[in-house]
Amino acid sequence: MEIREAEAADWDGIWPFMRRIVAAGETYAWDRDLDEQRARQRWFPAPPWRTVVAVEGDRVLGTAISGPNREAQGAHVATASFMVDPNAGGRGVGRELGKHVLDRAQADGYRAMQFNAVVETNTRAVALWESLGMEIAATLPEAFHHPTLGYVGLHVMYRRF
Repeated sequence: MEIREAEAADWDGIWPFMRRIVAAGETYAWDRDLDEQRARQRWFPAPPWRTVVAVEGDRVLGTAISGPNREAQGAHVATASFMVDPNAGGRGVGRELGKHVLDRAQADGYRAMQFNAVVETNTRAVALWESLGMEIAATLPEAFHHPTLGYVGLHVMYRRF
């Protein structure tokens, strides 16, 4: 598996699993009917944001975006979002993307990483981020409306560099 900067041609490998993840409504607070054009705009934002992919040969296994969590006085803290093709689950793709994004943010001079919305019922993601040094800074009760579990909490996770 290789982690590299995403190219425009990678979109064709990202969109099919992104569409499934967003439509499921279990981990992203995005419109479940998000159209492809809007999804692509969100996932390929302008610099200083970065989009990376985890690939095996020509197959995109997962992807991440990262950049400043806020503008101006908050730009010293990074944030990131991740999506892994469910068909590649359990292979360490999320872990490798997470390590890459955290290392890159630190190398770029960010002082910390903040994840603004980790759904508390996404226990695999929570465990992964904790294993990479992220801590739950706060949980916003009932801030996410899960399609089958109802209102559940959203964790804000944080790691200083």
